[in-house]
Amino acid sequence: MSGDASYDSNRHSQALHEARRSDELAELSGGTEVDLLVVGLGVTGTGVALDAASRGLSVAAIDAHDLAFGTSRWSSKLVHGGLRYLAKLDFGIAWESAVERSRLMRHIAPHLIRPLPMLLPLTPAVSRRDELAVRAGFAAGDLLRGCAGTSRHTLPRSRRLSAVAAARMVPALRGLGLRGGLLSWDGQLVDDARLVTALARTAAGHGARILTRCRAETLHGDGAMITDTRTGARHLLHTRAVVNATGVWAGQLVPYLALRPSRGTHIVLPDELFGGLGAAITVPVPGQSARFVFALPQGDGRVLVGLTDEPLDGPPPDVPQPTEADIGFLLDVVGTVLEHPPQRDDVIGAFAGLRPLLDLGGGTSADVSRRHAVLVSPDGVVTVTGGKLTTYRKMACDAVDEAARRADLRTGPCRTARLPLVGAGSRAELAAQPVPRRLVERYGTEAPAVLEQADPALAEPLAHGVATTGAELLWALRHEGALDEDDLLDRRTRIGLVPDDRQRALPAAREILEHYRATRQVQAETRSPGP
Repeated sequence: MSGDASYDSNRHSQALHEARRSDELAELSGGTEVDLLVVGLGVTGTGVALDAASRGLSVAAIDAHDLAFGTSRWSSKLVHGGLRYLAKLDFGIAWESAVERSRLMRHIAPHLIRPLPMLLPLTPAVSRRDELAVRAGFAAGDLLRGCAGTSRHTLPRSRRLSAVAAARMVPALRGLGLRGGLLSWDGQLVDDARLVTALARTAAGHGARILTRCRAETLHGDGAMITDTRTGARHLLHTRAVVNATGVWAGQLVPYLALRPSRGTHIVLPDELFGGLGAAITVPVPGQSARFVFALPQGDGRVLVGLTDEPLDGPPPDVPQPTEADIGFLLDVVGTVLEHPPQRDDVIGAFAGLRPLLDLGGGTSADVSRRHAVLVSPDGVVTVTGGKLTTYRKMACDAVDEAARRADLRTGPCRTARLPLVGAGSRAELAAQPVPRRLVERYGTEAPAVLEQADPALAEPLAHGVATTGAELLWALRHEGALDEDDLLDRRTRIGLVPDDRQRALPAAREILEHYRATRQVQAETRSPGP
C-alpha cells in the first residue's frame, strides 16, 4: 500500500463523520487486518496514526472517548522552544523542543500557532542577580531558536524593556518598584484540541481509520479486544503491531509501566482584569528556583493562568478536577505582579490536566523525567509515553520506528517533519483568506469552506458573549467526527472552558445537532431501497 497512491488531498477523504466511523468499524470487526493499531487519540496517538499512514501503513486508531478527550486539551497551549530546560542544563530536550517548534510554526501547522510575546516583570521580587541569570537564559534561547531554523521574523530576539514599555504591554502591572521587564517570544496554539483534530483528519486523508468511542479492553502484540461504547458490541481487531498512546492511562493496558502523573491546573480570568494583555506574563513562584506561573492571553477576552505541578494520588480519573488549593495558589502568584490582584470570584473557569511522566525514583514531580520513552511489553505492545505536546511528532516517529522494526513492517522513512496538516498555508495565503481572522486562526485555508457549507444564519455567534458560530458546529459534525453536544462544545470548540458560556450556547448546539441528525436520517432513507 503506497502512501502517495492512497493519499487523496480533497476534503472528502479527510472528512470524519458518523457514517464513516460506522463503515470503518464494520470493516475491522469483519476481520480486516491492518498493519498498525493505535490506542489513544490525543496529540501523540493522532501523531502516530499520521506518521504511520503517511509512510504507507494501514492504520486503525481508537479511543474510548473522543479526539483530545484527555491531557491534550488541558495544556497551556504553548509550543515551547525549550527555554525552561536550558535552565536545568537539559540540552537534549531543549534542542528537540526548539526544532519541533520550528517545524510546527514553519511547515506543519502555521495556521494554528502564533508568535506570543512573554514578559517577565522586573519587580522587587526579581533580584539583579536573577535578572542577569534570566537574560543569559534568554540569550541562549535566542541562539537555540536560530540554530533550529526559526527566523527573527517569526520569533523576534529577546530584549529588556523599560518600566514604561512593560506597563504599556501589561497595563495592570503593579507600578511600585517596577524597573522594567524582560521580553522573550514563544509559540502559542490557538487551541490544543484543534491541533489534535487536524492531525486526525490529516491521518484520515492518508487512509487511517479514526474511531472514537471504541474502548480497548485488552491489548496484545497482534491485536485487541475492543468495545463500541455507543452500542456495547465487542470486536476482536487483528493487526500486525500495536502502539499504546494512552498517556497517563497507559499503565491500565500495560501494567508494568512505572508512571507518576502530575496534575497541572489552569484558571480562566477575564482579560479586563489585566487591562488588555499585550503579552503573556511570566511570574516567578516565590521561594522556588526556575518555576513560574503564566498569564496567557487567549485572544477571545479570556486569559489562562497556570500552571500547578502537583503529584496525583490514586488512579487517574477520566476528567481530573482542579482543587481549591491549586486555584488559590495561581491567584496568589499572579497577584504578586498586579496592581489589583484577582480574587476567587473573578475566576470564570478552571480545569486540570494530567502529565504522563516517567518515574525516576525522585521525591517530587520535579524529579520525574520530561523525556519521552518508547517501551515494549513482553507480548510486543509498543507504548510511547512521557514527553510533552511540543514534541509529539518526534514521539510518534520513534514509536512507529519501533513498531515497524518489531513487526517487520516494510515502510519508508518518517515524512511528518514537513508534512502540512489540513488548513495549513503560508503566512501570505492565510492573510489573504476572505473571512474573519478568528476563523482563519482555527481552520486556516479551510475557513472559507466552513462558512460556505452552512446557511448564512449559521454564520452568527451561538449566543451573547460567545464568538463561536453555528457554522463551526456544523463543520465539526460533517468533517471533524463530532458525535454529540459534548464533542461540539468541549473539544471541537472550547466554549465549555467557561461554564456560563457553555450554558448559553447549549440550546443552539442541540438544535444544530438535532437538525443534522434528522437530515442524515432522511438522506439514508432516500438512498435505501424500499421494503
